[in-house]
Amino acid sequence: MNTKIYKGLIISIALTTLASCATIMGNSAPETLNVRSTPDQARVIITDESGTKIFEGKTPTSLPLEKKKGYFSGKKYDVRILKDGYDEQIVTVDTKVGGWYVGNILFGGLLGLLIIDPATGAMWTLDTNEVNVTFNALKQGELIAPNSANIVLLQDVPSELHDKLIEIPQ
Repeated sequence: MNTKIYKGLIISIALTTLASCATIMGNSAPETLNVRSTPDQARVIITDESGTKIFEGKTPTSLPLEKKKGYFSGKKYDVRILKDGYDEQIVTVDTKVGGWYVGNILFGGLLGLLIIDPATGAMWTLDTNEVNVTFNALKQGELIAPNSANIVLLQDVPSELHDKLIEIPQ
């Protein structure tokens, strides 16, 4: 009889402890996003789903991003990366339900499933922790400032401008 009571007590404690799996096993704290570009020193502007500017800086950079927007809703960010002479790059960083949140279903943690993890934001994780951008081509139609020169590879010059190239004697 005592072993049944002890087993029941151990199972009850385990289920209570795991009642909010994502909060215990995951993390409600902001996650770090790493932003890099080739070439580096590109301008980075991060805005959230409401259009509010969250960050502005240069690559490479790392910054913490909140995962929770509200109760049962995760954040979404647009990462704009700009560099003079190159096309602007925009990468969307979204949130998704983390794997530990599903543990609430498996271990019977309704309290964690419906209240704790959604309220703390522990149910969310960023869909990526890395944004890597490689700038390849010059912007279409961008003019070079007077009395200046840019050196580029022929493969980076748009094909419609090839007939306007001038060979400079050595």
